[in-house]
Amino acid sequence: MNTLKSPSLSRRLSSFSLSSSARHIRCNSTVTAPPADGHLPSVASSEILRTKREAGLRTPGIKWADEDSSAPSRIIVGGRETRKMNTYQAIRDAMSIALAKDENAVVFGEDVAFGGVFRCTMGLAEEFGKERVFNTPLTEQGIAGFGIGLALMGHTAIAEIQFADYIFPAFDQIVNEAAKIRYRSGGSYNAGGLTIRTPTMSVGHGALYHSQSPEGFFMGASGLKVVIPRSPIQAKGLLLSSIRDPNPVIFMEPKILYRSAVEQVPIDDYELPLGEAEILVSGSDLTLLTWGTPVYHCETALHLLRTPPPELESVIPSSLRSANIELIDLRSILPWDVATIAESVSRTGRLVIVHEAGMTAGVGAEISAEIQKRCFLKLNAPVRRVTGWDIPIGLQYEKFHIPDAIRVLDAILETLMY
Repeated sequence: MNTLKSPSLSRRLSSFSLSSSARHIRCNSTVTAPPADGHLPSVASSEILRTKREAGLRTPGIKWADEDSSAPSRIIVGGRETRKMNTYQAIRDAMSIALAKDENAVVFGEDVAFGGVFRCTMGLAEEFGKERVFNTPLTEQGIAGFGIGLALMGHTAIAEIQFADYIFPAFDQIVNEAAKIRYRSGGSYNAGGLTIRTPTMSVGHGALYHSQSPEGFFMGASGLKVVIPRSPIQAKGLLLSSIRDPNPVIFMEPKILYRSAVEQVPIDDYELPLGEAEILVSGSDLTLLTWGTPVYHCETALHLLRTPPPELESVIPSSLRSANIELIDLRSILPWDVATIAESVSRTGRLVIVHEAGMTAGVGAEISAEIQKRCFLKLNAPVRRVTGWDIPIGLQYEKFHIPDAIRVLDAILETLMY
């Protein structure tokens, strides 16, 4: 099991996390109560989210599908509009566009005709008919196999596995068939028209069967792509790119962000590039790499570093509060953007990787090994990983399982002071 390496600092940080509310209660006669949403940024108030029309339309890397792909890329956004959407609405919008523009596209999975557990397919069956949006039996292996068969016959198959935790029965179909059929057939057949959507990561109370992060299990499956968006704009653009990519894609959607993340999403058809990380905050002293929900925990950790509350002032040296941290969203887990990460670490000399899955053989392990090889002479500290613990996720203790802002802050401080 992975353990924290600085007991003193970790205990003091944890003490802040667990007892700050109690301190406030004891001192409420002299201390002004904090606002309802707290002093720290939450997903809803994140500065990373694009909540204005202009910002949404100027999302880095956006490619409008209604423009000539051979023409030079343009930054003109006049005449285009956005609509306020949360993540599940953006995903639903992407599938609606895919179904409308591709008559061979079909959406299927457990309960999708009724809207799905998270409502991502709400109304699609009524809009496009039950022959194109339909329920399947409760068999993940069957859903994956059916999707592979549809893709082999030239259809665009958009399958849903109801929870990423249930993708393991389909592992053989995905890894041994979908990923390998092009190579196995000498290019005569391929399952490139298959996209498998699935909710992933913690939800606060999902425990061992509804809060897992299994993206690392697919890193060795050559022939697949694995994508995890952080927000509504990212979800729509990356999903449309995944559906149209000539390779089978596993598209993992952080379930806690379905409703909590809200942006002004362009209503037109657009795509965002697969296989490319995005630098969210530029920096020069340390690279902080993550994806999905932990993006927002990392943002909170940076806020704590810059402006620590009184309880943390004694454990955060003032000399480190002005450190320039580069925050990167990996977005594509397979293939991952080696060039961007290596370039960043070569500049900063330090790397902290954050993910919800366990540490052992996780995505962070592969990234650490490659960056160690490429950036060895540039590193000023060992690559640090902040992850979930190597144990099943407990129902009542999920908050202590995930790499929250306090644990991320602890890793940043240790790495800066190494």
